[in-house]
Amino acid sequence: MLKKIAAKAGLALGVAALVVGGTSGPAAAVEGAGYVGYGYSTSGSNVWCAQHLVNDIARKYGRAEIAEDGQWGPATKAQIVWLQDRLGLKPDGIVGPLTGNWLLYSGDQYYGSPNGYCFWYLPSDGLAGMYTPTHLT
Repeated sequence: MLKKIAAKAGLALGVAALVVGGTSGPAAAVEGAGYVGYGYSTSGSNVWCAQHLVNDIARKYGRAEIAEDGQWGPATKAQIVWLQDRLGLKPDGIVGPLTGNWLLYSGDQYYGSPNGYCFWYLPSDGLAGMYTPTHLT
């Protein structure tokens, strides 16, 4: 009898965990993941993430890669402008929420996506899961 009660309680807890975990909304960037580029953050992990993810996208389209040194400079800005231009975004060379979405969800998924390292360092508007990389072609 005790085994049946324990089994039912365990099952109920498991279902509850699935329901709670499965109903959370789209992930949004961590508060404090600021813009990246001139006038904003120009060094550190967030710059490295922008460089790494834009390089992954560039590689898919036969574009030369830039240094992944964590320092914002003319080459990094040019690579971001290239991506923004291809996507029809304002080509300002700043990684804000829209550009951050594309980087996180079109670049290397080990570092991008809601579970990746870079998710904590790049701005996103939380709608990134709705974006598909079809506009890059």
